[in-house]
Order: sequence, then C-alpha cells, then structure tokens
Amino acid sequence: MEYMGLNEVREAYLKFFEGKGHLRLESFPLIPKNDKSLLLINAGMAPLKPYFTGLQVPPRNRVTTCQKCIRTGDIENVGKTSRHGTFFEMLGNFSFGDYFKKEVIPWAWEFITEVLKMPKDKLYVTIYLDDDEAYDIWTKSTDIDPARIFRLGKEDNFWEIGQGPCGPSSEIHFDRGAGKITTAEEFVKAGDEDKIVEFWNLVFTQFDKDENGVYNRLSHPNIDTGMGLERIAGIMQGTDSIFEVDTIRAVLDAVCKIANKKYGENIQNDISIRIITDHVRSVTFLISDGVLPSNEGRGYVLRRLLRRAARHGKLLGIDRSFLSELCDVVIKNSKGAYSELEEKEKYIKNIIEIEEQRFSETIDSGMNILTSYLDDLKAKNQKVLDGVSAFKLYDTYGFPMELTQEIAEEKGISIDIDGFNKEMEKQKERARSAREDSNYMGNDEGITNSISKEYNTVFNGYNKTKSKSTVDILIKNEDFADTITKGEKGIIVCGETPFYAEMGGQVGDKGIIYGAGFKAYVYDCKKNISGKILHLVEVLDGEISKGDTAYFEIDVLRRNNIRKNHTATHMLQAALKAVLGDHVHQSGSYVDDEKLRFDFTHFTAVTEEEIDKIEKIVNNEIMKAVPVVTEEMSIDEAKKKGAMALFDEKYGDVVRVVEVGNFSMELCGGTHVSNSGEIGLVKIVSESGVAAGVRRIEAVTGINSLKNFNDKLTEIDEIAKLLKTSSKEIVSKLQNTLQELKNKDKEIETLKSRIASSAEQDILKGMAEVNGVRYVAEIAEGLDSNSLRNLGDKIKSQLGSGVVVLGSEFEGKVSIIAMATKDVLSKGIHCGKLVKEISAVVGGSGGGRPDMAQAGGKYGEKLKDALAGVEKVLESSVK
Repeated sequence: MEYMGLNEVREAYLKFFEGKGHLRLESFPLIPKNDKSLLLINAGMAPLKPYFTGLQVPPRNRVTTCQKCIRTGDIENVGKTSRHGTFFEMLGNFSFGDYFKKEVIPWAWEFITEVLKMPKDKLYVTIYLDDDEAYDIWTKSTDIDPARIFRLGKEDNFWEIGQGPCGPSSEIHFDRGAGKITTAEEFVKAGDEDKIVEFWNLVFTQFDKDENGVYNRLSHPNIDTGMGLERIAGIMQGTDSIFEVDTIRAVLDAVCKIANKKYGENIQNDISIRIITDHVRSVTFLISDGVLPSNEGRGYVLRRLLRRAARHGKLLGIDRSFLSELCDVVIKNSKGAYSELEEKEKYIKNIIEIEEQRFSETIDSGMNILTSYLDDLKAKNQKVLDGVSAFKLYDTYGFPMELTQEIAEEKGISIDIDGFNKEMEKQKERARSAREDSNYMGNDEGITNSISKEYNTVFNGYNKTKSKSTVDILIKNEDFADTITKGEKGIIVCGETPFYAEMGGQVGDKGIIYGAGFKAYVYDCKKNISGKILHLVEVLDGEISKGDTAYFEIDVLRRNNIRKNHTATHMLQAALKAVLGDHVHQSGSYVDDEKLRFDFTHFTAVTEEEIDKIEKIVNNEIMKAVPVVTEEMSIDEAKKKGAMALFDEKYGDVVRVVEVGNFSMELCGGTHVSNSGEIGLVKIVSESGVAAGVRRIEAVTGINSLKNFNDKLTEIDEIAKLLKTSSKEIVSKLQNTLQELKNKDKEIETLKSRIASSAEQDILKGMAEVNGVRYVAEIAEGLDSNSLRNLGDKIKSQLGSGVVVLGSEFEGKVSIIAMATKDVLSKGIHCGKLVKEISAVVGGSGGGRPDMAQAGGKYGEKLKDALAGVEKVLESSVK
C-alpha cells in the first residue's frame, strides 16, 4: 500500500467510477436546495434525494461525487478526539435503478485492492445477517477470504429511517492491528476498541417500508455508497488521526506557527489546536457557499464555529485576529477540487475578519457580564452560578463552558452543570423543531411533486407571449381533478407554455388561459421540484376539464417591465464590480414588474458618490442602445467565454448566456429585453445593509423611473407650498426657516429660565415642615422634565436643608421630581420611595436614589392631589 495524498485519493476515486460509466458531478453547495429537513448538507447522498425518490430525473443513472459535508451534532467532541470533525468530504458512487450488488461489490473490491493497493489481509467485510445474495457475490466475484466476512444485525448493517426506501448494507473495514479475528463477536469488540475501522459503506436500497412495517421489494433498487475521504486518506497515509492527514496537517501546522506552540506537548493546547484546525476548514467552505454569520439557522452554525475557533486562539495566547491567515492554507490545499474557494478568496477572508473583530468586542462584553454575575454571588455569599446564566454566556456571548468554569473557579465559585445541560438540550430541541419533519429521503410529498417525472413541460416564452396547448393535468384542493369550475382555484399543467415560472429571482408571469366556454386568470406561475411548470389559476368563467384545448396568454405589459428590470439587474452588477471591486458577487435578487432588488457582497455602506457613479455607468450603457444577445452553449464554453455564474447554483450541460453588448455577460434562464435602450433609465432608490458583508440596492426602470421622478417633483412642490416659496428657492428658504427656529428655541429657553426664576420665590413661600424636616411640594406650570430638574436644583440650593418635590404637566405628560439634601437622608428620607408612592395618584410610576428621584404620569388633573400626599409620606418616613 503506497502513500497517497488526500487530493490524490479523491481524484483516483472519481476517475475510477468515471471509467465505470458514472457521470462525475461537482460537489453540491452546503446549503440544501428544496429540502427543508436539512439545515446543511450532511451526507454524500443528501443532495441526490430527488433522484432516489423519482421527483427529478438524474442527469445519468450512474453518478459519482465527492460531496462537501458539515455535521455539528458532536461538536463538543471535536478536538478532544483524533476522529471527530465538523467538515468532511464524502466520496460516493450512486445508481438510480441501474446497477446493483453484483456490479458494485466487485467494483469496490477492485478499487481498494488494485487502485489503492490495500493489503487483502488487512481488509474485513460485514454484511447484513440475512443477505445471502451479498455473501455469494463477495465470495464468488471477488477473491476475499470468506473467513474475513462477518454477518451482523440490523443495528450494524441495515439502513433505514422510519418509512420509505431502505435496505441492507455491506461495510468494508481496515485492520489497524487487531490481529486474527475468527468470530463476529471478536470483530465487534475490535471495532469498539478502534483496532478495526470502517471506511466504506455500500447501501443496497432494495425495500420500501410501508406504514405497517412491511418491507416491500422495490422494482428498481438503488445503490448509495459513502466513503469518508479524510478517513481513507488517513489509512493510506498510515495515521490514526484525521488531523495528521496531509491537507489537514498543513492547517494544523499553520495554527502551531501562529500560536508559537508545538503539537503533542500539551493536551489542552492540542485540543485547542485541533478545534481551530477543524473549524477554520468548516468556516471557509460555509462562507464560500453563501452562508453568512447570523443568530439563527445555518448562519448561527457558522458564527458558533468561527467564534469557537477564535476563542481557542485566545486560549493559546494568540492576541490578534488570525483566522483569515489560516483560510489561505485551506484554500491552497483545496482549490484544485473546489475552484470557488480561490474565486471568492477575498470575500471569504473579509467575512472572517469582520466576524472575528465583532467577537473580540463581544467577548469583552461577556467578560463584564460574567464579572457582574460573580460579584453578585460573592455579595450574597453564594458559591454556585446557575445554569441559565452560564448558558446565556455560552449562547449569547460565545463563552465556552470551560472558560466560564475556569474564571469562576478562580473566585471559588462552581457552575450548575445540570442546569446548563438542560438549557443546552432546550436549544437543541428548538433547533430540531425548526426543521420540518420528513421521511427517509426528506422529500416534499405535496401533490404537485407527485406528477410523473416522465411528464415534461416546455417553456416557449422567450419568443412567444401566447401559445396553444392541451390541459393535461388539473389539481384542486391538494388532489388531482378532472374539472375546475367558475370561482374555484386550482393548478393547470400543460405540455407547452409561454408563462415564465418563478425562478432565479424573477417572479412568475400572470395572464389568462381561455378556451371554448372557459376563461381563467393566472395569478402566479411556479415550478415543482422536478421542473414542471404550474399555472396557479382562478376560473373566471365556465369550466375547465382535462383534455381541453386552451390558449395560454401572458400579461405582455407586465412581462416587458419585468424584462427591463431583469436586464438592468445584470447591468447593475457589472457597474457595481466596476465601482466597488471584483469582490462584488450576487447573494440574492428579486425582479418583478415594479422594481428590482439586488443583494451583493460588500463590506461597507455604498456612498452617495459611489451610487452616483454606478447610476451613470448603467445609464450610459443603456443610452448606447446595444443589442442584448442570448445564446445557448455548454457550461464549459460559457466559462471559457467569461460568463458570470452564481456560486451556489448548479447548472446543466447546456446553459443560456445573456450578453449586454461588451458590458455584461452572465448565465441566466430569465427573460430579457432585446436592446438595452428598451430599459429607458435606471434610478437607484435605496441602499442598505441586510447581513454582515451583504448590501442591498433597490432600483426602478422605465416608466417606474419616470413615476419616481414625478413623485419627487410632487413632494418638492408640496414642500415649496408649505414654505410659501418657489421650488427653486426651497433650499435657501429652508435654511432661513431652520435658523429662525433655532433662534426661537434660544428665546424660549431664556423665557423658561426667567419663568423658573420668578417661580422660585413663589414656590419657597409654600415651604412647610414635618418633624423638623423642611419641604416644599408645588406645581411648576409648563416645564418639561429637564427644566423641572434645573428648577429643583435651584430651590434645593436656596432651601439649604430639606426636601423639594415639584410637579409639572408639559405637552400632555406629567413629570414629578424629588430631591433631598444629604443631611436629611439619615432621618429616613428616600426620594425614590416618595415619588413611587405619590406618582401612583397620576397613573404613573417611578423611582430613584434616596437623594434624587423622578416619575412620570398620565393624569395632569390629579397632580395637585399627588403633591398633597407628600406630607403624609414624610410623616411616615421621618424618624
């Protein structure tokens, strides 16, 4: 067995199965498509579910992939062991009703013994207890020693999750030093002791388990295999640890260099080094596939991994941002297989730098909160920090439990671990409930997805706005129907249509469908999971029946406005790149007949000057009135030509390339104008942030641009009328008006001060005394809370010793303040308690310190009654 690098193993596997008639597919993005049961892709077969269930037709019945995967279920064990990781690659070869056991078993043996040249005396195979077919193939179609095959039960060699497709499996294992094994019991024991390691699982999906638990044999069984790339690379490199595999070891060595630590010298340091190594790989791939840090869903997974890695950097003594440097090593070692890493390198690193900086600020906040928790416990002479507080530090501020424990122990305080674990379980339950239930394949069982995958619908709307077709399928009330009558809503499916179904950010068409004796309004148009075009209709007249001949006619004016906005979106992206830089990539878009919305990667707000430049560039290109050319070609031809593609999108063999002169070239399946001049004009109406590193621009085109200008002119005219001036003089008139208001504000403040000064003596005349403590309790008319406090300070100063209570009603709000000189506090005076009691009379509440407090209220007419109660409160308070 020769040493092979991880990248070599990946290529050898994919090339081998290409030689067996398999189509090599690129890894799907980590964000699942059309699968609400998954937060992130966690297995090689996960993105292929629609092919297994028959919801979609596979590009070929034999497929091989190396799939990027993320699993965080065992995140607490990552770093503590040599095997656990959150990011991994899964090699797989799949058959969708094509070949089965008699092909895949010999192929598997051929690959591991002839390509990888693994010693046959180091290999073991397990099969399901009753799978005689697999045993016969292993013993008759390969040269494995039958003594090295063991039959195990359902828990080991049968793959099923609830109802749905399932079947026995056969696993291939490598001997790490178990020696001679003769029984299944010895084999299981060796596996538990890690002396035997499983590296390839061949699943034979040959049954469909129904609701009664009956295993019905499938007429077209499938093959689903999975082999962990890191694990098999570790075997080929003679290492027990995934962290010793060449491409991962390169990242680990970079961590050690930055931290100035040597791997293998300190257990705790090694844990932190492994955590950083694993997490930075996950973070790099997640960001490259469009995941952004947030506080929920997959964004929370990313944020947690990134912050956990950053925190362990601090534990290693790294006192600066460093994760983006490690990102370079990940990209260098993986860009050969995943070109998107290199293409988005700058973007990935920027996102990491921003998040790492935010975490640095957050960790400081967390430290302050933890300190306050511990100080509070110390003041109460308590020795245990409750689990809820500890979990809040972990969940909200990214504080690992071990850090909280370490700091608490320094102050002689322990943590309620059980309480913390309960909160952790509650969070996991919330995460589980956030994902929708599904069967084994995670597919949507809606009626629209039950349309036969063999049925096809053709979109002819690139060149047509009206066409004739037959009503082939009707759906009403979540079931197939024969008719839909006037007043009812339903779905119409036909063989050919000009209606564009919602896709790629472009909304679906609206229009009408009509025929002999019926007419229906199409209020939306969508696709099911296998790409059938669904016309969502409301019948206006008559009755539509299956088999009817119908005319499908779109709303042309609406479509034209959509086309303008869609082409303008392409041009806007080109202008954004020209002004802001090549790091700009689309992260989302929305195009309808009224506006366009474009989300893009950028790290600061776009300035007014930049927006002006972007608008000018786009409109200059529009004014050139250049042809918009659409061509179909292979994906390879499109890439060579330089067409922009979305990183998280999977494209077929043939793609549409949309070119706006020499200015913009993108892959796109949407509808577009034929000449840029048709757009008329683009006007950007807003720019805002939607997530870390993502900005959003909204714009209008054509007639809506004119409407936007007219609306602005109308607003300007209204403002001019209010200011009693012409539109040309608005700015100077407004400046003069603002200055006048500023001067009047100063006059008002001066008058308030004079009023307050003259009120001082009147208020002091009302001075009274309770048990030797002087006080005043008066109403000061028309003062806001700030002026009321200033007046109170002056009266307190003149009073010398005692209590001042003032109340006022200003702009419908009641304010009460209470102040006391320091010498009377020892006599039992507490202003906070005083205002709390009297403010209840005016329907309010308040409180504060013993020497100063304030309150608000609603009922100004009861203010006099409230102040009358001051004497009673003081009588009960003064000692």
